[in-house]
Amino acid sequence: MTEPLPLVTPAAVATRRRFLIGAAGFAGGMAMVTALPAAAADDRPAAMQAALKAVIGGETAHKGRIKIELPPLVENGNAVPLGVTVESPMTDADHVKAVHVFTEKNPQPNVVSFQLGPRAGTANIQTRMRLADTQIVTAVAEMSDGTFWRDELEVVVTMAACLEDS
Repeated sequence: MTEPLPLVTPAAVATRRRFLIGAAGFAGGMAMVTALPAAAADDRPAAMQAALKAVIGGETAHKGRIKIELPPLVENGNAVPLGVTVESPMTDADHVKAVHVFTEKNPQPNVVSFQLGPRAGTANIQTRMRLADTQIVTAVAEMSDGTFWRDELEVVVTMAACLEDS
């Protein structure tokens, strides 16, 4: 003879449902708290300003002559295509010495620096980068005459990368 199945009462279902919702909410809350420390997030814009100052010193970075190419909306921040183009004749007298890329919310604000010279022919760089979150990306070109030029773009990132605390 088989035993009858135990009856599941509405009160038992509601209790189990409340427990599962509460456990999922707690786990999600803990993941958000441990993913990015608050102190690191608060220091990032200041860290970006310090990284910019380390490159340009007390000089002013003018707008123009450099253009960043980034998609405005990125689904995955792990491999974001980045293009930087600088208007320059690339001669011995007038060329791009370096291109620096900065981000405001990545753990390391100075993402990459490229050293160029007149033998490069053109100042056109294509690569990929990681982005931690929706943020502004800034590129600075250092010219042979000592001037600095900048461009910046905001990129919306739906799935962040670079969440490690460095």
